[in-house]
Amino acid sequence: MDKVFSADGTTIAFEQHGSGPAVVLVGGAFMTRGDSAGLAGLLSEHFTVITYDRRGRGDSGDSPEYDVQREVEDLDALIRRVGGEAMVFGMSSGAVLALEAVARGSAVSRLAVYEPPFITDDSRPPLPVDYVAHLTELVGRGAYGDAVAYFMSAAVGMPAEAVAGMRQAPFWAGMEATAHTLPYDGQVMGDTMSGRPLLADRWQSVTVPVLVGSGDAGAPQMLTGARELAALADNFALHVFPGQEHNIAPELLAPVLTGFFTTGEQA
Repeated sequence: MDKVFSADGTTIAFEQHGSGPAVVLVGGAFMTRGDSAGLAGLLSEHFTVITYDRRGRGDSGDSPEYDVQREVEDLDALIRRVGGEAMVFGMSSGAVLALEAVARGSAVSRLAVYEPPFITDDSRPPLPVDYVAHLTELVGRGAYGDAVAYFMSAAVGMPAEAVAGMRQAPFWAGMEATAHTLPYDGQVMGDTMSGRPLLADRWQSVTVPVLVGSGDAGAPQMLTGARELAALADNFALHVFPGQEHNIAPELLAPVLTGFFTTGEQA
């Protein structure tokens, strides 16, 4: 493990794998750098792969006030560490963070994303309008388990009885450990889970090649959102993974990413 300093002085913990052109992996909600180890190992045969703990998670520091721009600056610090330019893969809400970073000028030459969790139609209920405020209130009083449960029901869309069962599972403690960052992901997502179509000019400043991945066996809104994103501009291309859900198998994802990051091709 190593660390870099972000623009505001926050330390960001990361690990470096392999050699070659640089690829940074940006995780979604709850994810720390260890959750990307399988994918990083496969990609490290061709690339220098950076996995990191987003601020507030794992071994990274945090700041008293959150702003999406601070997370963009975290990514920028990692990119500077690996030479000043990198390719990026973003998973789930990390995909939206990566899109925001590129839109705001981060030195990214190619971007791949998998299932940004947009809700752009009526296939499921949108997020409550006070979603981030309620999460923040739960976290503020230390109700981390309740924050996880609220995320799983309101954002993921799981039935209450299923969430109640999950609270008894061994992995629940790990989710509670990063629950205080759930409002961060809510701010990253902004209004993209409102049930309304993506704005046509939402990421018009993203001019690098973008690969948009989605499975076809998961929640319907994931594929719908991926298709909408891929249709925004000619430099966005869709790749559908048959039989895959939100937790995609790394051995299926890695070859597609390798092809895209190496040649721009999707397979």
